[in-house]
Amino acid sequence: MYAQYDGLIFDMDGTILDTEPTHRKAWDDVLGRYGMRFDLQAMVALNGSPTWRIAQAVIELNQADLDPYLLAREKSDAVKAMLLDTVRPLPLIDVVKEWYGRRPMSIGTGSESAMAEALLAHLDLRRYFTAVVAADHVQNHKPAPDTFLLCAERMGVSPEKCVVFEDADFGLQAAHAAGMAAVDVRRL
Repeated sequence: MYAQYDGLIFDMDGTILDTEPTHRKAWDDVLGRYGMRFDLQAMVALNGSPTWRIAQAVIELNQADLDPYLLAREKSDAVKAMLLDTVRPLPLIDVVKEWYGRRPMSIGTGSESAMAEALLAHLDLRRYFTAVVAADHVQNHKPAPDTFLLCAERMGVSPEKCVVFEDADFGLQAAHAAGMAAVDVRRL
């Protein structure tokens, strides 16, 4: 089905790894310390964004006077403490395993590189990917195309010959902006 593409790019959170429940629990725990709340639908709409951008939206929603980068760091630390014990691969990992060695593949994630690398290594999945491009590798995040364009560059594949697997609207927009085909995994 994907033989027409020279490179496969996968979002990580919610696409190949079931990290969403852990991320939500971390947000609940961290925001609870400050008496803040978040709207689940607003949070879902920001899927694929870097953590600091989500923190900024939460701070604005709560009219709080906090540094979004510090709040994001607290949330990331909370996730790290939980994730390695709770995260599991999603069924799409079968596509990764099927195409391993047949096409270059990469991860294009809104997570930070330390988190992405730790998760992929912990689950023995890192070896499948030529490159991992994370939020701290690009200046313009999803829905900008930069993440996926850097994935294509690192795989040595032209963007129009790539397909992106995504579970978030921002990621799908980024794939289209990069001139790549996209698969909305929420519809598989």
